[in-house]
Amino acid sequence: MEVLIIVGSKNDLTEMDGAVQVLKKFDTSFEMHVSSAHRSLKRTIGLIESAEKNGAKVIIAAAGMSAHLPGVIAALTVIPVIGVPLNSSALNGLDSLLSIVQMPSGIPVATTAIGKSGATNAALLAVSILAVSNAGLTEKLKKYRKEMEESVTLADNELNSKPARPRPL
Repeated sequence: MEVLIIVGSKNDLTEMDGAVQVLKKFDTSFEMHVSSAHRSLKRTIGLIESAEKNGAKVIIAAAGMSAHLPGVIAALTVIPVIGVPLNSSALNGLDSLLSIVQMPSGIPVATTAIGKSGATNAALLAVSILAVSNAGLTEKLKKYRKEMEESVTLADNELNSKPARPRPL
């Protein structure tokens, strides 16, 4: 397993679909678990110890509200941790974002955007980290970015190849 994904609650699983799809697209091995920094700390510790023993290279931790999960995990390991703040409170995920991004000096957590796009970008960041020592993955990532670029060009070409509509007077 190269990437471990941990979510703080079963309710968070659907928010992480984008991350799962990206890791599958890049043939990156991963495991996904539900564990809480507050409600199941011993389980979280066990998952991190197991990830270290099994050679995990990146951990993605998604959490809402107080969002302590990424920071607790980062305190337990030197494996890079990417935190995904989730929109699970009346504050629309801003509380989660601020909790994750404001880690004290010495225990870093990379932080993505709130919610689904953050989950997708967390997986892409994990792939980028893995690609540093994997030439095949580097090429897949370059191809992915080229395809994104081409899709923008295609959309622009489609937009501008249609005959202009007459403007109302």
